[in-house]
Amino acid sequence: MFKANVGYSVDVDPKAAGKAAAEAAVAGLDDVKVAMMYCSCDYDVDAVVAGARSALGDVPILGNTSFTGVVVPEAGFVGGDEPFVGILALADPAMKVGVAGMSRDSAQSPYDAGRMIATKAKAAVGAEHGPDFFYMAASSGEEERYLKGIASVIGRKPYFGGTAADNTIEGNWKLYANDDVFADGVCVAFFYSNAWMTNLFKGAFDETDDFGVITKLDGRRRIMEIDHVPALDKYKEWTGFTDEQCAGANLLATSVTSPLGVKDRLGDLVAVRHPMSGNEDGSISVGCDCAEKTCIIRLQTTVDELVESVPSTMRELMAKMPGRPVAFHLVHCGGRRAGIGDRINEVADAIKEVAGDVPFICEFTFGEYGFQSDGANTVGGLTLSFTGFSE
Repeated sequence: MFKANVGYSVDVDPKAAGKAAAEAAVAGLDDVKVAMMYCSCDYDVDAVVAGARSALGDVPILGNTSFTGVVVPEAGFVGGDEPFVGILALADPAMKVGVAGMSRDSAQSPYDAGRMIATKAKAAVGAEHGPDFFYMAASSGEEERYLKGIASVIGRKPYFGGTAADNTIEGNWKLYANDDVFADGVCVAFFYSNAWMTNLFKGAFDETDDFGVITKLDGRRRIMEIDHVPALDKYKEWTGFTDEQCAGANLLATSVTSPLGVKDRLGDLVAVRHPMSGNEDGSISVGCDCAEKTCIIRLQTTVDELVESVPSTMRELMAKMPGRPVAFHLVHCGGRRAGIGDRINEVADAIKEVAGDVPFICEFTFGEYGFQSDGANTVGGLTLSFTGFSE
């Protein structure tokens, strides 16, 4: 029978925090197959992992640092000014989970890294074929390339997860898989299970009538022109935002309620592209890959709607699930969390109310991963990737 439990700690000692969170997460569970851990970048993360491993024994562990905190059933939002650890433990005698991780410098390309880590994850459980579904965490910048490499080995399998985050957007994030801790790379958990994994991946933004074609890119994440006009000029024309609001890193916060999006080929999903920086050459740096000659749309919302979107998305997820929920893994964008600000406790209370007695953990990421029925696995920003497990 599939079961889950959550543990957390705010102990100032990183090793003690990791151990306490792990002990609480596995309490009362048999046949624990994986521990998914999210902690503060302000800790010595190696020590957190060592503490958790000391309590978990041979149970695989993986995860990443989370932006400013986590939400857990017992305490709601934990973090803020104090370091934190949260762990979701999943147990099922009929389930196998292959965990693997590797730093970016272990492969010539992110695509190669994806291929290598997929092979390692299968080997961890002696599997010849791909998983029923999988989880991925990665560092910012090459998520789509890792995903392509993984898919080249296992085919198209549904996935969920998110990009490691720090508290200041300075690259202080960490990822970990078992004993390996690194800043730049990727880790995965391959699930071989009869349980159902249901994912709901959405930005919960409204489309506007402001849209245009990306006519020039520099690389994959720097939009130079929209409709042959400097991208930043086009964005300011659409929004009415001032030069100061859109200058440099100011655009990151300015655009939380007015980001950009690209539709999938069926129109079922708008993958959000969060403007990260307004550059002096008139370009806009975004948080996920884009392609020339595709349409990009301005989206909009309000802070009130950012708050309400969390419980409404959870209810929508539960309506999609084929059976009774056993656990929730909630990936909430760190940019949305920053936009919500001090109202994060409203979000935490809403999660607790909707989840009821179902164990859950909510992390805050710098990129979100999920899928839509009949569409490809997707990487987005300013997004909610909410996953439910049911028997």
